[in-house]
Amino acid sequence: MYTDRTLLPKECLRLCALGTLALSDKPISYADLANQVRHFTAHIMGPSLDMMGSSLQLLKLEGLVRETCSAGGKGEGELSLTDAGRSKFNELMQGTLRDTSGELSRLVMALKMRFLHLLDDETRRDQVEILQDVCELDLDRMLALRDQHEHDEGAFIGWIDMEIARLNQKRAWLATLVTA
Repeated sequence: MYTDRTLLPKECLRLCALGTLALSDKPISYADLANQVRHFTAHIMGPSLDMMGSSLQLLKLEGLVRETCSAGGKGEGELSLTDAGRSKFNELMQGTLRDTSGELSRLVMALKMRFLHLLDDETRRDQVEILQDVCELDLDRMLALRDQHEHDEGAFIGWIDMEIARLNQKRAWLATLVTA
């Protein structure tokens, strides 16, 4: 993580893999886990070289997942989450967002939404409040930008208004998560 606890691309992959295992009620083969992680991240961010460099095998070496061999010991083993893996998952879920405008931040937001229900109530509430704060900061920036450029010609003001509307909708939606 960066010093401000913002997740790096490789940590997003780890979060996606650990969260996918946490969601599953049974072990998942390495190939299936890799495909699920690649599918999810590619659909949020599009193709990205940053998201291809980290091997999920490291999770096994670090003791975050365990591999069990299938019957007869032939073929590929299946992965399941260890206690250390669940702890790492909780740590990664508490990573922060710098803003919601970048593709990596969109991925972190999507991962948080996908796995938020796996956190305890207090941690879940804290994470939603952090997301609300980030949304408020984004909205404040857009409002200030609109004020500065309110007399500009062209499509810029229309685009800013669209972004403000999206952020207001997001803020309202996040508020529903606090009460849920």
